[in-house]
Amino acid sequence: MAATLDCSEDQLARLLGSNTTNAMGAAAYICSQFSAVSDKFSDTAYAVDSTYLLFSAYLVFSMQLGFAMLCAGSVRAKNTLNILLTNVLDAATGGLFYYLFGFAFAFGSPSNGFIGHHHFALKSMPSPSFDFSYFLYQWAFAIAAAGITSGSIAERTQFIAYLIYSSFLTGFVYPVVSHWFWSGDGWASASNTGDLLFGSGVIDFAGSGVVHMVGGIAGLYGALIEGPRIGRFEREGRSVALRGHSASLVVLGTFMLWFGWYGFNPGSFTKILSPYTSGSYYGQWSAVGRTAVTTTIAGCTAALTTLFGKRLMSGHWNVTDVCNGLLGGFAAITAGCSVVEPWAAVICGFVAALVLIGCNLIAEKVHYDDPLEAAQLHGGCGAWGVIFTALFATEKYVNEVYPGKPGRPYGLFMGGGWRLLGAHMIQILVIIGWVTATMGTLFFILHKLGLLRISPDDEMSGMDLTRHGGFAYVYHDEDEGNQNGIPMRKIEELTAQI
Repeated sequence: MAATLDCSEDQLARLLGSNTTNAMGAAAYICSQFSAVSDKFSDTAYAVDSTYLLFSAYLVFSMQLGFAMLCAGSVRAKNTLNILLTNVLDAATGGLFYYLFGFAFAFGSPSNGFIGHHHFALKSMPSPSFDFSYFLYQWAFAIAAAGITSGSIAERTQFIAYLIYSSFLTGFVYPVVSHWFWSGDGWASASNTGDLLFGSGVIDFAGSGVVHMVGGIAGLYGALIEGPRIGRFEREGRSVALRGHSASLVVLGTFMLWFGWYGFNPGSFTKILSPYTSGSYYGQWSAVGRTAVTTTIAGCTAALTTLFGKRLMSGHWNVTDVCNGLLGGFAAITAGCSVVEPWAAVICGFVAALVLIGCNLIAEKVHYDDPLEAAQLHGGCGAWGVIFTALFATEKYVNEVYPGKPGRPYGLFMGGGWRLLGAHMIQILVIIGWVTATMGTLFFILHKLGLLRISPDDEMSGMDLTRHGGFAYVYHDEDEGNQNGIPMRKIEELTAQI
């Protein structure tokens, strides 16, 4: 925000001297001009910050296209329409329920430490605290959490279950967690204006815990209660890879998510025109750039670590594994991207890749089936990101990003003591407990009511045909009389005869 220009008519009149005709009138005029200039600076600052936040919201929303492409490429062709439709409805359903309830539960201040209770259906907005752009940005985060969950339960879930869980997650479960850790009234928020948890609050800047752990753990319970897809594990216990049908879509989706992450992490500042020292080249715009750099380095390190790690394990250079490793690095750095040095992001990405590989090995051992590795990637790497921040957050950056609380704890390995790590361990535990109590219960009820999993016949045939009336791809000409086209079916029959 631009500094206010102060102007005193009395002082200015004395400076103009007694020889000046109507000194007080001249002083009043000059001061009014200063006030007008000050107002223009203030208006410009609001406009710049609002535009920055809106642009960041657009970037985060573009991640929905990334999720859609990644999910479509990771499932078999017979379920492509289904997974694409669920991604569209995550955004549509989430938009309505976050508007009606979610934003109020998350940021409806003043409130208690557990849940907000103002701004339902955006009543009394804009306000001095929030403008409409802030709602749009937070809605894009909410539907990202829902998109994570949809990947875990892909290829075997009834459509009605998608609608129910997405509404509940974006309208209640996720908003309550975001209130705890991001609202100024939240009991564990680093921005809390009262007493801070362990004197620090939780530094989960862009949501390794709030977004990624919530979505990943919700997906974990959905997939556990549903069970694995038919054919994923043989009776003898050997795992069978049910590979996605399009590596091209996986790579496209990964790049779209990478692009959107520059709104997800740097955009979480919500403002850019905030100098740390007036008249200096260094300000919040520098922190925004640093956050983009740490995000990039963590993802790149995780991608390369996964590449060589999986090469040693399987003997192949696997593009899908590299894409998942890259995203795991992004999910991990999201919590601490604004408060760590770029060199620490290398450590974050390296360990995130190992966490993802380890979680996948455990999942295979216990016969857990997640078509997109969403629970392992977002839940496991998200939890590591929460711990990483408590270890490597620097004192300087913590005080810049979260000002007004001198002596705030910072990373353990940076000399800041154990208190931040203690707060972050509590965050991990309460997120697991909350999502277990809410989403775990919801999926169990849907299972008992017969609303969760599709029938074995529908699963074998594919949901595109049995639930959506067609296929995502045309394998033969619809006009059988068209002699210029060769039906795909006839090619297959000819090949079989040969």
